[in-house]
Amino acid sequence: QARHSGPPDGGWGWMIVAGCFLVTICTRAVTRCISIFFVEFQAYFGQDYARTAWIHSIVDCATMLCAPLGSLISNHLSCQVGIMLGGLLASTGLILSSFATSLEHLYLSLGVLTGLGFALCYSPAIAMVGKYFNKRKALAYGIAMSGSGIGTFILAPVVQLLIEQFSWRGALLILGGFVLNLCVCGALMRPISLKEDCKTAPEFLEQDYVPETEKQDLKRMSVCSPLIKLWPHECLCYCSWKEYDFLLMPDFMVLAVSVLFMAYGCSPLFVYLVPYALSVGVSHQQAAFLMSILGVIDIIGNVTFGWLTDRRCLKKHRYFCYLFAVGMDGLCCLFLPVLQSFPLLVPFSFTFGYFDGAYVTLIPVMTADVVGTSLLSSALGVVYFLHAIPYLVSPPVAGWLVDTTGSYTASFLLCGFSMIFSSALLCFARLAKKIKRMHLQSLTGNTALKQHIWTNGATAYSVTAELDQKEVEFLAVDTNSCSNR
Repeated sequence: QARHSGPPDGGWGWMIVAGCFLVTICTRAVTRCISIFFVEFQAYFGQDYARTAWIHSIVDCATMLCAPLGSLISNHLSCQVGIMLGGLLASTGLILSSFATSLEHLYLSLGVLTGLGFALCYSPAIAMVGKYFNKRKALAYGIAMSGSGIGTFILAPVVQLLIEQFSWRGALLILGGFVLNLCVCGALMRPISLKEDCKTAPEFLEQDYVPETEKQDLKRMSVCSPLIKLWPHECLCYCSWKEYDFLLMPDFMVLAVSVLFMAYGCSPLFVYLVPYALSVGVSHQQAAFLMSILGVIDIIGNVTFGWLTDRRCLKKHRYFCYLFAVGMDGLCCLFLPVLQSFPLLVPFSFTFGYFDGAYVTLIPVMTADVVGTSLLSSALGVVYFLHAIPYLVSPPVAGWLVDTTGSYTASFLLCGFSMIFSSALLCFARLAKKIKRMHLQSLTGNTALKQHIWTNGATAYSVTAELDQKEVEFLAVDTNSCSNR
């Protein structure tokens, strides 16, 4: 594998985008289409909303909960191995689900096994796009993540047709064969080594910014570890023992908390949009068509927001573009309970789908902006891991609210307020950071930051302090007098 000085921003990178595009179809689009099976499962097994909703919750939860495992396999084996293994597990889970005799069976096969397979594929494929692109990163992610929308647009009516023709068992069996395409996607993921990510020990020790304690650790490892002596050309990655330092970064911590509320708000909508539409008198085909509309507009949101935020005028404002998109989706959820006919639900699908595609595209871009490219795979694993608990809890909670109140109003209002809070939290965090910066500037005034270096024999010392012009002159005079002596 060749080492590149930086992301190539093209070449084989477009094949990586195509592979990630197919991965998002086979994982996120298939997961969304499980909501079409909701009514079938509920009728066949004779269960209430809350118990049936656990199927979709466990799939989403397992996918996100095991995302760090996917990153681990990708980092220490290869992205290709992880995605191929994930494709086999996901396909096996869907095939076994076609023989289910109880909801508990579906919890294990469709929920745990298929979700685990999706986890091994999803975050490594997304991280690979970030390795190959820098200048056009948002556009590349927009195209790659649009697979979720395109897949939903195509698969939603197809799955409904398959259920009508072959029953839900036949539809799951066919989906199991379709998901095997993840193995093909894995074969496309050619690994790339960037100089900024991976350095040999001598190269790393030459860097000025490496703290002395870490240099000592590297020297000790090079002396004590026979593996480093046996493999002189093996890369010694700084991220291998500093892989999760970003967890203590204030910006990442704020992003993590906001992701929890955002994930809680967005998940129930994909589970209950079809049942809600059916409850207000929309036909089965029209309800599936609403999911298709949401999916195709999701594509437009992916690509257009990716392209727009790569423009020079908006590139510096990706943060606010992201929180605006999340907030708009929250407002859509608040208005959903008053939309009780197909002509009114169509504009909802347009609006919610567009902004859903927008913020989904910007999640990996924002993560890369916070932690850097070298830690992107690990950071995405953590970000998607944080989706797990909200994805697990929110659909059953929403189902319990529907069972208790007899309507969807409370469920959708809770989702809307959760997403708006996520957006507001990011906004307040950025404002607080800006106020703090202005306060520090007012304290320092026009004082310049100077760095003075002097030597004592063979040792160099560096002290950085805020000195005014008089102090600089005094130091210069004092240094000259010492040299004359």
